[in-house]
Amino acid sequence: MKIKEVHIKDVLPGSIAEELGIEKGDKLVSINGAGVLDIIEYKYLITDEYLEVEVMKPNGELWDFEIEKEYDDDLGIVFDGIIDNPKSCHNKCIFCFIDQMPKGMRETLYFKDDDTRLSFLMGNFITLTNMKKEELDKIIRYRISPINVSVHTTNPELRKEMLNNKNAVKIMDYLRLLTDNGIEVKAQIVLCPGVNDGAELERTLRDLTEMYPSLSTTAIVPLGLTKYREGLRALEEVTKDKANEIIELVEALQKEFLEKLDTRFGFLSDEFYLIAERPLPDYDSYEDFKQLDNGVGLVTLFRDEIRNSLGLIKKKNYDAASKKLHIVTGRYAYPIMQEAVESIKSRISGLDIEVTAITNDFFGHSVKVSGLTTGQDIVSQMRGKIEQGVQNILFIPDSMLRKGEEIFLDDLTMTDIEKELGVKMQTCQQDGSDLVQKILDRL
Repeated sequence: MKIKEVHIKDVLPGSIAEELGIEKGDKLVSINGAGVLDIIEYKYLITDEYLEVEVMKPNGELWDFEIEKEYDDDLGIVFDGIIDNPKSCHNKCIFCFIDQMPKGMRETLYFKDDDTRLSFLMGNFITLTNMKKEELDKIIRYRISPINVSVHTTNPELRKEMLNNKNAVKIMDYLRLLTDNGIEVKAQIVLCPGVNDGAELERTLRDLTEMYPSLSTTAIVPLGLTKYREGLRALEEVTKDKANEIIELVEALQKEFLEKLDTRFGFLSDEFYLIAERPLPDYDSYEDFKQLDNGVGLVTLFRDEIRNSLGLIKKKNYDAASKKLHIVTGRYAYPIMQEAVESIKSRISGLDIEVTAITNDFFGHSVKVSGLTTGQDIVSQMRGKIEQGVQNILFIPDSMLRKGEEIFLDDLTMTDIEKELGVKMQTCQQDGSDLVQKILDRL
């Protein structure tokens, strides 16, 4: 079934579409006679080297194009939105962060996506609980790969309990169907102490290794608990003792998997080591860093990038009289960022830069990751740190902002904070080389 219209938001300069006269405001009707349901189908359909493309102009006139191109050439069409009507999640996961959000925030923050297309395009994790057979067939037919799947446990009854969805029991059948047909799957386990840890965690990792290499890697991340859990199941946070217990279990399994599969396969997010107050694994232990979006290896990679970037610049003196640089971060990342700043100052003497760990008053003090820092917490905790008579520049990781925008979780914008504090704001990617370069750019 063809959707009614696919609006073309823009056409990239120098692209095939621009050369053909396709313009912003046109509508894409079909490619090789097939209607385009979404951007996934578009990406699949344009892989042919010969295309017949039908476009409708604003006056209703239909234009037909015959296109010969290379296999991997894009047409240069930008759509009005990535996905039409993304699928929402029908689970009621016991650890769901969205269910722990306060009321009165913007509507989009309460939307739980569970859409395969978003998994492929943006790296979102899906549960596969709302998938129909024809949708699984579509993933296989269109080679939508990799797919990121929130597994949590391979025990069917426990998974049904954790997700509060009777369809959750089918996880192993779905994973085998995908991996048997060559679809790469990256798995995630949100670890809840007393629920899916210990023997259940070991069972899950062993079950998932049976599908390696198509199921290529698994990340284990700790649950996040906010102060807004009224009416929800009581859960325990990951304590120092629990983090150490989990590390011991997973590292023992990693050794076994490395001998058997030539991969550690299951990787713990950095938070476990920070909670346990243990040194993080070395660079090679993360293999190819496939689970960075889950916070697996971020600190180790960050340190390496800082070291390499600083090695490329000459030592210099800097007159810091006119500028004060501030870096705000979460509680977990504070010692890492402080260490990085000391390394930077050793190469750039005279640099006036201060790191502040923001306590998460908004969601609760048990939330210590940088990505859940709100604008209002930054304002309230930085107000007394801004120096008068100099230019204050405030560095934040871009993970604090909504993707592609300058908005924090509490709807404050970077502009709002600049006005409130009288500072200039600077975003940085979560890599050490970008931080070093952004600091140099501000000198």
